[in-house]
Amino acid sequence: MRHLNGKENVSLITCKQCATGTWTLVNTAEGLVDDCYVSNKTKERGYVFPLYLYEENMGKVEKRANLDKGIVAKLCASASLHEEPSPEDIFDYIYGVLHSPDYRVKFKEFLKVDFPRIPYPKDSAQFARFRDAGRELRMVHLMRDSEPTLSETRARFPVVGDNTVDKVEWEDGCVYINATQYFDNVPVEAWEQPIGGYRPAEKWLKDRKGRVLTQEDLKHYQRIILALAKTREIMNGLMK
Repeated sequence: MRHLNGKENVSLITCKQCATGTWTLVNTAEGLVDDCYVSNKTKERGYVFPLYLYEENMGKVEKRANLDKGIVAKLCASASLHEEPSPEDIFDYIYGVLHSPDYRVKFKEFLKVDFPRIPYPKDSAQFARFRDAGRELRMVHLMRDSEPTLSETRARFPVVGDNTVDKVEWEDGCVYINATQYFDNVPVEAWEQPIGGYRPAEKWLKDRKGRVLTQEDLKHYQRIILALAKTREIMNGLMK
């Protein structure tokens, strides 16, 4: 955590074991996280891998990439890269691979019992494909992507009321927060899309049961739905 607390950094968070049938145990963060950031299942405790390490040297704090130089060289050779990619490029390649549906199916049994292993890219095109997808996923998950335009805002909140979260459920494209109020135009793919061991579209609201949602809360939830829809679209684009 000392490499993340108040530092310019990003981390990969994953688990060593998978207690459920489908492996989804990966996420990213820019700051401090707790043990259940990826999953709250007993066996699925989170491990944090910061991209950069901040270490003191002769009274000065130095920043260096948390990457093995030998592995970076092997990646460059495998992909026939003419220039060494930036640490962010390598991070994004890894993040893209871990969101590949084909990868998750192929290594399903192995992912149940150990940390994810990352295959080397076979060429520069494959490296670029997963890097670009991983970068887009990282920006979406950190909500660092651009603010959605009106045409992109998929979920609306059309009914006036007290905005109190009571009973959360999805039905026919609507996410109800109480008996009369709901977000509409929420595709089931976004409602069911997992990030790590959670379904954020459901968990975010259930964590706020009994609370009154502010206008900022409503806007944020709309961004969550859009992020989940984008996640599914990007992942589908990684399928062969």
